[in-house]
Amino acid sequence: MVFLDWKAYPWYWSFTDQFWYAALLVVLVPGVLAFVFGYFAFRSRIKGVYFSIITQALTYAFMLLFFRNDTGFGGNNGFTDFKRILGYPIAAPGTRVALFMATGVALLGALLLARLIVTSKLGRVLTAIRDAESRVMFCGYSPLHYKLFVWTLSAVLCGIAGALYVPQVGIINPSEMSPANSIEIAIWAAVGGRGTLVGPIVGAFVVNGAKSWFTQAFPEYWLFFLGLLFILVTLFLPRGVIGLARRRRRAASVGAAASDGRCRPQHRQRLGRPRPGGDARRRFGCGHDARPDPLSRRDHGELRRVQGTERPFAHHRGRRTALHHRPQRCRQDDDDGRDHRQDAPRCRHRILRPDDRSHAC
Repeated sequence: MVFLDWKAYPWYWSFTDQFWYAALLVVLVPGVLAFVFGYFAFRSRIKGVYFSIITQALTYAFMLLFFRNDTGFGGNNGFTDFKRILGYPIAAPGTRVALFMATGVALLGALLLARLIVTSKLGRVLTAIRDAESRVMFCGYSPLHYKLFVWTLSAVLCGIAGALYVPQVGIINPSEMSPANSIEIAIWAAVGGRGTLVGPIVGAFVVNGAKSWFTQAFPEYWLFFLGLLFILVTLFLPRGVIGLARRRRRAASVGAAASDGRCRPQHRQRLGRPRPGGDARRRFGCGHDARPDPLSRRDHGELRRVQGTERPFAHHRGRRTALHHRPQRCRQDDDDGRDHRQDAPRCRHRILRPDDRSHAC
């Protein structure tokens, strides 16, 4: 408030000198804003590129609002001149090490939380909503609550990340809310590996490491390099660095298994292209699994149980359809004088052999 020459303390900054209140605001403010926006957006079934455009437009509007000096958020300078946290000087080496360790613990906790959600029933429903939201609705689930939960949780994680970022950097201004930063975060996920939990972390290290070198050597070409990197990754490396590493590790394991004799020679050429959904150990008679089955043992059990339940109904429906159309087929045999193979099993309620050509309908 010094460089703004404000004489009175704004009411919305009251009690922020207390650490517990500031930490509570870190979680509540982004969580409440995301909940309100997500409720109306998901209730209107806005998704895809339209949802991305709306979120970017809303973020840009807040950025323009925070650039104004009369809002009390520092204007162009933002928040700066941080000196202490919990009574300790921020510039002290011990405080910086503690902040760095807190960041690592927060990252590990967020990763474990995301892993727990993904492997649970909630994660399966979220994956189903991502792939086919209409089918999930017809199965009796309400996508609104699931999408709203994960959207609000992501906003809370972003708030915690921002609270850990500002003391270590020492300044935060509204330019951090620009659309370019959002695109850069999307590039982290694309470079590291979409659809993975560790991929965005790896991508963040790779992209930020390149940014640190590129902005010093060629600062005016960084945005062009960033756009070119995103295009190349999308075209030639759709699974990112994690997907490339997994593919190479799988190929190396298959080659090692074929070279040391763990698989029979007549099956070595087939290991590279196993049939989808099968089990390499059962097909090839060896202990090496060329391609891991995408379904777990529990999922396979549920699939077999569902298939076993549906088979009698399908068989009964097929027999009923055949019996319904058999009189018409028999009349067709009388008209054209030929025997149809589908009528051979039964005619006039007696069993006939397929090679019996002497019957008459």
